[in-house]
Amino acid sequence: MRFGLLGTGHWAAETQGAALDAHPEAELAGIWGRDPAKARVLADRYGTRAYDRADDLIADVDAVAVALPPDIQSELALRAARAGRHLLLDKPLAFTSEDADRVARAAEERAVASVVFFTRRFAPPVEDFLTRAAAAGGWDGGRATAFASIFRPGNPYGGSPWRRERGGLWDVGPHALSVLLPVLGPVAEVTAVDGPRGAAHVLLRHRSGAVGTLALTLDARPAAVSHTCDFYGEQGVAAVPESGITAVEAFGAAVDRLLRGARTGTADPCDVRFGREVVAILEAADTSRRTGRTVVPLF
Repeated sequence: MRFGLLGTGHWAAETQGAALDAHPEAELAGIWGRDPAKARVLADRYGTRAYDRADDLIADVDAVAVALPPDIQSELALRAARAGRHLLLDKPLAFTSEDADRVARAAEERAVASVVFFTRRFAPPVEDFLTRAAAAGGWDGGRATAFASIFRPGNPYGGSPWRRERGGLWDVGPHALSVLLPVLGPVAEVTAVDGPRGAAHVLLRHRSGAVGTLALTLDARPAAVSHTCDFYGEQGVAAVPESGITAVEAFGAAVDRLLRGARTGTADPCDVRFGREVVAILEAADTSRRTGRTVVPLF
């Protein structure tokens, strides 16, 4: 499958580009970026072509992989889906449910395969755990803490404008939700408050009656950096295991799943509809923390 890579930042270069270049069933057929000079450098690195226009690249490939800010991604993904191109997207899918809806509708109308890359969901130990936990049931709730510290010197994501503006809710929040939702089910209500150091603390009431809690920040004190998730209930307490693989390996697994979806027409558990569900919950949490009220997500 011929892939076009949209984006030239650290994630595009070191994860998506590397995984596509190494994949035996994918061809990295071209790269487009908002900075043409960076696109040329990255294209030279991977022995492919740099495109001046995103639409020209979309026209020449079978699928797009996107590593761009969510608002830019959603617009390009919409154009790619309408052109009949398969979608391998980054999280979050978009910044609004409305934009996420457009992408999901276009993907459905054109019957294109889609995968949203929630990194841990492509690690076999994590997927196996979630499958077993969902089948077991009896969970009263789940807890996820994602305390990152990206604003220290040398961090490749510290200068990202959208991360600085939107914070941990929109950056690490999707990862936490991608693990909680398969086990606890759809969310009925969301309440969120701001905490120190740009943190968002989110309370989820799931339709099953279970309660999920999220603690999220990109500006944790270095000694407080932590990434954990567990579930509690009839089974006791069960912690989600470490992924055990690199981000490049996980993205390679995402490529595998997109290829499978394109061949079989089977929807992936992390397709754009799931990505849209995650966006609706993040949007509700954002509204809740600004207004001080509980919000029903727009599903």
